[in-house]
Amino acid sequence: MKSRYSAYVSRETMYIIKTTHWENPQYSNDTKAWSKELLEFCKTTNFIKLEIEDHTYDTVTFKAKTEQGVLNEKSSFIMVDGKWYYLDGVIY
Repeated sequence: MKSRYSAYVSRETMYIIKTTHWENPQYSNDTKAWSKELLEFCKTTNFIKLEIEDHTYDTVTFKAKTEQGVLNEKSSFIMVDGKWYYLDGVIY
């Protein structure tokens, strides 16, 4: 989770793509277009702080503070061949 947040902050879109599970609703095989969309989001979002509120083996509940507001999410991850991938999240 922390590495994906850092990737958003530093605009490392390929890391975000490589760590997203292919069953995620936002997953796209068109990585060029997807990377461009992610970059636009990163450029227009001023990240301030990440707060991990809770976690289990495969979930992380967090607050991502930005200048635009606060994103509260419970993220689900899945391990495949020893690597963790972001599966999906519920925003609340």
